Amino acid sequence: MRESRWIRVTTLENIPAREGRAVQIGDLEIAIFNLGDRLLATSNRCPHKGGPLCDGIITGASVVCPLHAWKVSLTHGSVERPANERERCVETYPVRVENGVVVIAVPQTAVEERVA
Repeated sequence: MRESRWIRVTTLENIPAREGRAVQIGDLEIAIFNLGDRLLATSNRCPHKGGPLCDGIITGASVVCPLHAWKVSLTHGSVERPANERERCVETYPVRVENGVVVIAVPQTAVEERVA
């Protein structure tokens, strides 16, 4: 199991319901999505051509990439569409809200790179 560290990234009010926002932590660019009832986080690059997932359209617990309409599960990170690309995926990250502040768990190495 990899070690991780919880990092405060923004206030909840900065991520409107049914939208995503990108944050940079070290070398990681992470998309945080507000589904209205919960937050989910993935790497921000679509596994197809690297499109910014944070700019995609949220549908249920998935996001549709704004470049070529690949649909990615925000829960598991797996590609849902096109069907022949289901083995491809994006990294997911635990996320929670503490006193109105969005906090995300990232690998310890990402934090060490940020501090260096």
